[in-house]
Amino acid sequence: MKRIDLRHLKNDFEGRLKDAINNDLDIGEVGIFLFEVIDFSKVQSSADVVESCGAMLMNSLRFNEVDWTIVVKRLK
Repeated sequence: MKRIDLRHLKNDFEGRLKDAINNDLDIGEVGIFLFEVIDFSKVQSSADVVESCGAMLMNSLRFNEVDWTIVVKRLK
């Protein structure tokens, strides 16, 4: 299991999220990603990125007032 903090990227985290799922996680491995929610459309776009990578979104929740956490399992 890996924890990857994307909060420093603000609203421009999707590219790094995709890269991390495809390259930083082994097949079958779970990753916990944190990102800052400035625009709530980014929550849906993060789920779309996970789906486009062929991974499984296991959990998505608000961590505190500005941060969001998603738990992703790489399947292929």
